[in-house]
Amino acid sequence: MLHDLIKAEYLDGYKIALTFDDGKNGVVDFIRFIEQGGVFEKLKEPNTFKNFKINTELGVITWDDQIDIAPEILYSIATQTPLPDWMEN
Repeated sequence: MLHDLIKAEYLDGYKIALTFDDGKNGVVDFIRFIEQGGVFEKLKEPNTFKNFKINTELGVITWDDQIDIAPEILYSIATQTPLPDWMEN
């Protein structure tokens, strides 16, 4: 089952508290994505990182409507639950 992100609150560093449509929540440290580089490199700049929003149509957190991370991945990290079977290798 897929869960949309409905609330995101900046904490500190690269951490954001996330709440999903099923009421579950947790904190994600986005440094793991930033360290991957590529498109996430832009998020190293603290003001850029803090300038996120939720795309309510897609249920994802996004930066400049260009950078986002699948809500399934964030849900798994935040709630410490396995990824859906269809996402596993």
